[in-house]
Amino acid sequence: MDTPRLDSTINRITGRSLDMVATDTAAVQAIAQAAVNVELFTIPLYMTSLYSLQGTHEINAKGIDYYNGRTWPGMATSANPSSPNAFAFNLVFSVFIQEMLHVEMAANLASAVGITPSFTSSALQSPEHGWTCYGPELTVIPHIIDLTDTTTYGQVKVRIGALDANNVELFCAIEQSEAAARQDILPDKIGSYFPSVPFAGWTPAKGEMDLPLFGTIGWMYECYAAYLAIEYSDGSTLWDHVYNPRSIQRDLFNARSSGHPQREFPLLDTQFCGGETGDAAFNKAIGMMSAITDQGEGSCLDITRYRRGGLAIPGVEVEQRYRPAEVALERDYPSYTGSGESAPSADTTARYDNSRFTHFERFVAVKGLLPSLTTWEQWHAAGNQWSAADLTTAGYDPATAPTNIPSPEQVAGALNRLKTGDTDGEIHFTLSKVAVGAIYGVTSVLDQYWQDPTTEFPYPSMAGSGDRVSICWAILGRAPDLALGIGSPDPSQLYHACQGLALYPDPSASVGDSCAAIEVYHTCRGSNGCHAQGGCGFAQLDTGGGSCGAMRRSVPTITKGGEVLCGSHGSSQLYSAPSDNKCKSYGGCAVPISASQLYPSGGTMKLYDFLEAPPHTSEPLPATLEYKVGDSVYDIAWEAYSKVLASRGQPPGTKPEPTDLRIALPPST
Repeated sequence: MDTPRLDSTINRITGRSLDMVATDTAAVQAIAQAAVNVELFTIPLYMTSLYSLQGTHEINAKGIDYYNGRTWPGMATSANPSSPNAFAFNLVFSVFIQEMLHVEMAANLASAVGITPSFTSSALQSPEHGWTCYGPELTVIPHIIDLTDTTTYGQVKVRIGALDANNVELFCAIEQSEAAARQDILPDKIGSYFPSVPFAGWTPAKGEMDLPLFGTIGWMYECYAAYLAIEYSDGSTLWDHVYNPRSIQRDLFNARSSGHPQREFPLLDTQFCGGETGDAAFNKAIGMMSAITDQGEGSCLDITRYRRGGLAIPGVEVEQRYRPAEVALERDYPSYTGSGESAPSADTTARYDNSRFTHFERFVAVKGLLPSLTTWEQWHAAGNQWSAADLTTAGYDPATAPTNIPSPEQVAGALNRLKTGDTDGEIHFTLSKVAVGAIYGVTSVLDQYWQDPTTEFPYPSMAGSGDRVSICWAILGRAPDLALGIGSPDPSQLYHACQGLALYPDPSASVGDSCAAIEVYHTCRGSNGCHAQGGCGFAQLDTGGGSCGAMRRSVPTITKGGEVLCGSHGSSQLYSAPSDNKCKSYGGCAVPISASQLYPSGGTMKLYDFLEAPPHTSEPLPATLEYKVGDSVYDIAWEAYSKVLASRGQPPGTKPEPTDLRIALPPST
């Protein structure tokens, strides 16, 4: 289909005084951060509604069969969606993933124009990392529009909630086109939107919080492009003044590695490579903005107006070049059966099959499915309770199932007990903190990602945060409260990240009651928030390497500077015990540890003790610890912890039975 273009009223600005470069730079850099804010704003919002859909999923990996026949609370993508819930999940998931791409490109653009993007902006979050941009009575899409100024969306709230009529309308409002918004905004309010460039009264002292409301995301990028295209009296442009060819650029979607062998978007440049200058670099910036607006609302920037020297790829349909390649998705995101054999890629079905539709069109399709959908909210309201049958498939054989993880009956019992135990809201409070901490495990790393080129992208944390959001829906039928702050750990205290694994326990607490402090709940996998806290769910090299989100598949061998960072266990390499997690900057777990987390490979672990006083330096022990395929991560963590205490001459006490929360949590994916 033909891609609609914005009917832009922005005119090319020429002959502007060079005295205005500083003012214009401040404006475009404010827009750059606002773009990061807007794209980031959509991710927890879409993710929380996505996981409100009732259903379960398998956790499978290549060559691994110990979870065969087991399912876990929460939906996942489907290679053969056969129910309204499955169709809707695939649709919203495809948008959710593309919003990650948009965040990445917005951040690369921000870096290119001279700022370090922030992922914890006060426009979205409190200092305690609660998401204050969402609320049951809030009506403002940050930087874009107050929905009370519209006719169609005047009653819609910007809230975290189920995939219901309010939220689907909210999503449509976020992704609507400029033409639709101009028709929808109340006549007496239209003057508050769609600002002209340059902004009236703008000064270098202003920042992102002082920007005018743009009306649509597409118009924000129109203003962004128009500012960059400003031409001054000497013939230079603002782009010439702000572009930094040596800026830090990061890429997840088109990067190649052993676990991600192909570019997902072969016709789309998602970063600046450092070699481009002048028109080539400017056109790449316009291309990124066009990709974001085309995928979102179907209204590309008019690149014939902004580009210099014509289209980069003549004859290629615009929407096609902003779509992922099917074969790349199949190779980058394989799926497996419960017995560990290859299966059709579920993520490919969700992402490729829907990629020709804009985000707005996908949400309109979800709107049509609403009467047929079942959310966890509805499932619980109907009086349903969990049973073992909800957590198994036809392939489950209790005679051959692992005995070192909770049975389906035990998991169902824990899920039900957590719900009935929420009489005072304490369970919801805890699960909300779990979700907020998981998401902060992502944003805290992203704040460093465009500052330190050695920082690993926390994509596995993004997947883990979905589990944490999903479990709140599955247990209580309620969304987690993302506005709750998570707090910050006290640097003087040596925390522990899982049940009983306190190297310096609180003498007033029993071992069984001693679990992770709320402020260290997270899915690290890159942030290493549980270093020395006793909670790593994957074995990492003792040398401190390997962002091994793929360790459960135990396929790739990742190297860095010639050094093997992670890969085949059982070699002569020594690994860090989960109760030590000596993998600074390369975590691989979720806190607390699921009682169902098992090792996909075996090896030898090095043990350490840690000093209580800051900076909690480590002391290596002469003993090592063997682990093998199918061992319980928590059991190995407890054995390592016990050996550390034994080296001090201290008894470890009795290993506690797992809490209901640890039983209910699915293993890290």
